[in-house]
Amino acid sequence: MLNEALAIEVTNEQWYAVGLTEKPSTWGFVMKDTPEYWNPLIETLSPEKLRALQLKKFRRILQWAYDNSAFHRSLYDKAAVKSEDIRSLEDVRHVPKVDKAMLRDIQSKAPFPYGDALCVPIEEVTEFRQTSGTTGQPVYQPDTWQDWEWWSECWCYVLWAQGYRPADRVFIPFGYNIFVAFWAGHYAAEKIGCEVVPGGVLDTRARVLKIRELNATAMMSTPTYVLAMAEVAKNRLGIDPASLDINKITCAGEPGASIVSTKKRIQEAWGAKVYDHAGATEIGAWSFECAEQPGAMHVNDAFFLVEIEDIETGEVIHEPGRRGRLVITAFDRQAMPCIRFDSKDIAEWASETCPCGRSFRMIKGGIVGRTDDITKVKGVLLAPTAIEEVVRGIDGLGAEYEVVVSKAGDADQITLKVELMPHAQERREALEAMLRDSLRLMTNLRYDLEFHEYGTLARYAVKARRFKDLR
Repeated sequence: MLNEALAIEVTNEQWYAVGLTEKPSTWGFVMKDTPEYWNPLIETLSPEKLRALQLKKFRRILQWAYDNSAFHRSLYDKAAVKSEDIRSLEDVRHVPKVDKAMLRDIQSKAPFPYGDALCVPIEEVTEFRQTSGTTGQPVYQPDTWQDWEWWSECWCYVLWAQGYRPADRVFIPFGYNIFVAFWAGHYAAEKIGCEVVPGGVLDTRARVLKIRELNATAMMSTPTYVLAMAEVAKNRLGIDPASLDINKITCAGEPGASIVSTKKRIQEAWGAKVYDHAGATEIGAWSFECAEQPGAMHVNDAFFLVEIEDIETGEVIHEPGRRGRLVITAFDRQAMPCIRFDSKDIAEWASETCPCGRSFRMIKGGIVGRTDDITKVKGVLLAPTAIEEVVRGIDGLGAEYEVVVSKAGDADQITLKVELMPHAQERREALEAMLRDSLRLMTNLRYDLEFHEYGTLARYAVKARRFKDLR
């Protein structure tokens, strides 16, 4: 069992008897032959002990991949890198990175449909998932049952840190499919002891009504769909979402829950605390916002090694204040290891420590964008999240918007479509001036603005596609 192996490792570091009356966040490490819960307190290990543990686990997964995967063996042989060469975390930068395009190429090889990065016999694969396909051909992701237990354990860290407890009734408003979505969140909630209500085949109105009927206390969703549910509750059902019993919402799939104006809209709409989480099908649930909400997200240093690299030079960034590309290793995923995966997400280290007491490192403001989203318009680098911050920070504008970048002759043209709320019609000129000035301040660009009737722009249930580059 994965948890037993991890427990042995942590035992060599630090174990405490704590006589808890409820299950700790790392309760997957419970020693079942003792009457008490034992908490390894890995989340509060000293940075030195965490780094030593990470080095040990990185070398282990690197050797596992080399021994069991033709793809990894070839990759590392070409780079002349072996696990014994990694004597410190500084040496990790010499290990070649992997990206989504490489994984797509691998899929054309045997064994079908995963390719030669697979490290276990195909008979041991029990779970199939694939990426959402929003950035191209989906990548297929195999997991063994041990890997799936690992996924759930990662999510236990997320949910426990955000206040999920056995008394919670958790509503998940998604139809479960081949995209991983909230599958692992579902199982982690059960593992903690929560009651889980899957709202898959219901439409949005039925989901809102089911939340009210069952007095659900928590929910997992994308930021986009949480806002859409609030709209439906108010405008079609006459229900104030804030009057329901939902007191916490975990968001994933988009950066919105770490964007101040979007988080504020959701929290005000539902009267609930909203938490962000970062993960990916190829990587796992590697980061989370805790109940203290310090304006940053913890990296799960126990299960992942997260590096931030300079986008241009590849230099590893250690200090706060510099944004870079996230390169992530999952230590314990065995069927198809994730070693130095170029996530293309952009983030920066936070300088402060968290009042929650966790020693895990933090990234400031969560994920701020993706390298494949950031584009140059009129000679200026533009991150779509900056537009979201502006639009959702102005009272009188709807939550939905659309950005279209096109060419007018040789010149770039950028059009922003927004919805005007019914109660704000008489303030249109003032709102237009406020929007134009705020966009200029935030992005240093001029926009052609289009105001649309409330409810006419596209709504999304999973990952939104609001930014369209037609050049």
